[in-house]
Amino acid sequence: MPERVTQALLAALAALVLVTACFLPARASADSVYRWVDGEGVIHISSEKPPAGVKAERIEVGGSGSKHSASGSGGASTSRSTATPAQVAEREEVLGSLRNRECVIALESLDRLTGGTRATSAPELHRLQQTADLNCSRDPARRRQQEDMAAKLRVANSAECVQARNRLAQMLAPAASVTREQLKAQQEFVATHCTAPVR
Repeated sequence: MPERVTQALLAALAALVLVTACFLPARASADSVYRWVDGEGVIHISSEKPPAGVKAERIEVGGSGSKHSASGSGGASTSRSTATPAQVAEREEVLGSLRNRECVIALESLDRLTGGTRATSAPELHRLQQTADLNCSRDPARRRQQEDMAAKLRVANSAECVQARNRLAQMLAPAASVTREQLKAQQEFVATHCTAPVR
């Protein structure tokens, strides 16, 4: 009798573990990063899959470089994978790079929209602030770097830099008659002042 009870308990325990595993949130694939925009327009970047029903861009990490693909509804999956330390490091690098990009773009947009003369809606400012809050670093030194990059991005997007890049393109045209020194000076100006720190 005790042997039957033990077998029944073990069977019940195994069933409980199986059922519990089905309801646990699945970890994201060791080689994927997800990017999605929520209903309010806030940009999310994570190694975890987005909520069910949310369309996301899946960025595969590892192997011969990053691969981008659109994924359908998001949500949990039943497959679980174990990441190697190299995969974890590469995924974290990709996550950090993507978050940094979204942070810098959001900070630049916030600065431009709040410092400009163009009317801006409160929801747009709220969306940008949420995107910055989700993606910018909490480390004060790193955050200052991101703010400096946002300032450089604003200059790179300025009318002066658009004109400088257009002028350089004209100077590089086969029919242009400019000296080597003029071309070099224009290239240096664009490289120093008008190159976006993120794309």
